[in-house]
Amino acid sequence: MSTGLLADLRALLGEQGLIEGERLANRVYDTHVGPVRAKVLVRPADTSQVSAVLRLCHARGQPVVPHGGLTGLVHGCTATETELILSLELLNRIESVDIPGRTMRVGSGVALQHVQEEAERHGLIFPLDLGARGSCTIGGNISTNAGGMRVVRFGMMRSLVLGLEVVLADGTMLCSLNRMLKNNAGYDLKQLFIGTEGTLGIVTRADLRLAPKPRSSASAFVACSDFSSLTSLLGMLDERLGGQLSAFEVLWPDFYELTTTAPALSAPILPYGHGIYALVEALGADPDSDQERFERVLAEALELGLIADAAIAKSESERRAMWAPREDVFQMDRYGPSHSFDVSMAIADMPEYLRTVRRALEERVPGCRIFVFGHVADGNLHISVCAGTPERHAATFEIVERTVYEPLHGIAGSISAEHGIGLERKGYLEISRTQAEIATMRALKAALDPRGILNPGKVIDVHPA
Repeated sequence: MSTGLLADLRALLGEQGLIEGERLANRVYDTHVGPVRAKVLVRPADTSQVSAVLRLCHARGQPVVPHGGLTGLVHGCTATETELILSLELLNRIESVDIPGRTMRVGSGVALQHVQEEAERHGLIFPLDLGARGSCTIGGNISTNAGGMRVVRFGMMRSLVLGLEVVLADGTMLCSLNRMLKNNAGYDLKQLFIGTEGTLGIVTRADLRLAPKPRSSASAFVACSDFSSLTSLLGMLDERLGGQLSAFEVLWPDFYELTTTAPALSAPILPYGHGIYALVEALGADPDSDQERFERVLAEALELGLIADAAIAKSESERRAMWAPREDVFQMDRYGPSHSFDVSMAIADMPEYLRTVRRALEERVPGCRIFVFGHVADGNLHISVCAGTPERHAATFEIVERTVYEPLHGIAGSISAEHGIGLERKGYLEISRTQAEIATMRALKAALDPRGILNPGKVIDVHPA
């Protein structure tokens, strides 16, 4: 970075807004973020400062890597020595809550959990929910089009964003803030910046869609004999619960046993030995009738043989105990570093896809451990492969990736259901996108960021002007 640009940034932001040297070196980045070797980090305090920073960087062709909560898993925030980190951590204010309209306006640096808690304070909810809720930010959720536990009911992050304020690569402030559900006045420009990982513009503020706070919550942990029974159960619950099904999290036996045996803190909820397990949650408005209907439908599923065993939560503590094994994903660390994947496909394709992947992994990486869980109702599987030692993990990285991703091509599956592309998955994008689609992505990037300064190298390769 030139000394002239550094001086201009310091004059704009002050010493507290520009971090370098030992102060930056003292910031600890988790290994899943990827290498962060940047020498300078800026912390603009508002949208106008973000605009001014990007104006300066655009004029000098300075690459910029936006940072949010740094909970991503695809190396979307890696930064080289020559790149500038633009942290949105100071854009952390909740500006307003519109109770009649059920919307909230927030800065992109606000943590997801803070948004959830503020919505609940007003008798509402923000439905997006992730395991990293305490540290992930709204800007990061938007940039990756986050999914999480409740997509089956409320949709992806894209469904929960009404409007955005974005700063383009040249510093142009694009205000598409909007609190209306209906707005067909021309192009819906916000869609360009949802799920594009900060490569087309930097989100600074957002209007979010809220929902009424449920008055009832019913949860159960069930075991099924096989995947066919599980999908029949899903269809029955979706049909019979009157639109209240809000989560359908599936745990294959390997993952369930991993997260309910020591040193994991959770105990088994149901006995081991069943074909597959699921955590079911329904959110409604009438505590008495909703719980009765929930239990009645499960009883009918048991009579039909769709469920082999079930446990129904009778308290909030029991509900939390049911969720704990599903969220304790880091238990696999006991077997060394893991290759983690986030793929999606038609539900009907899941059994054969998993058979193909397991068979190939056992042949190509003997002795590896494979753990599978996911949001099956959304077509989303999380697959983690532990190859053993760090050395073997590194040596098997490419072969494990190819083994997991290549079968997706024949079933029109996606290499990324909700985590994004970043650097880690860029080389496999052609499995899920056509050449015409990738060419269109490059055209959009060239139009909005002709000098290629925004999060360079992420998602797609481009040749800046």
